[in-house]
Amino acid sequence: MLCCPVCANNAIPEECRKTAVDLFPVEGFPAGTGPSLEQILGFAAILGLGADPNRFRSVLNSTADLKKLLHSFQNNLDLLIQKTWVEKAEEIRKENLLDRIPAFITGIEEEKYPEVLEEFGVILGELAWLFFGSQSQKPDFTEYTLRIDTQMGLFWWYGNQLCNPGTLEWIKRTDREILKPILFLGICFLTNF
Repeated sequence: MLCCPVCANNAIPEECRKTAVDLFPVEGFPAGTGPSLEQILGFAAILGLGADPNRFRSVLNSTADLKKLLHSFQNNLDLLIQKTWVEKAEEIRKENLLDRIPAFITGIEEEKYPEVLEEFGVILGELAWLFFGSQSQKPDFTEYTLRIDTQMGLFWWYGNQLCNPGTLEWIKRTDREILKPILFLGICFLTNF
């Protein structure tokens, strides 16, 4: 997923833009800071995850809810990957992606959020390739997905932000308590995809 953050932000519908840009401002965040939980919950709401903000909070705070979510996430992601039709030459790409998921889940359980968020960006890039092919590598990918469906487009915008070099630097120097809800936005979305 290659997209200029400014261009992608301009493609976001006006009613969602402030919420999205609060999540990942173009100029970035200072070290150790990030969006507030309320800003993250605002983005969760526009992704369609905000019907019950307490559910999202419980996943962040409850080991039992987290285990259930990760189990559902892995099952759904495995199904999404396996059911995606690709050319025979791309089957290896699917298998490689499936092989990444268990280590990714382990990283979440071990709370290695900087590493896991970076890996999640890679996983989302591979998923985008499986779903959209070479279109996912074009500079207008976010705009393309926003035209298909606003929530889906905002999700792929989020994934693209995780791969942004500025965001990756911010992730490396940020407290895990800020990173955890950022990660769980994507986890929850894909669990319900």
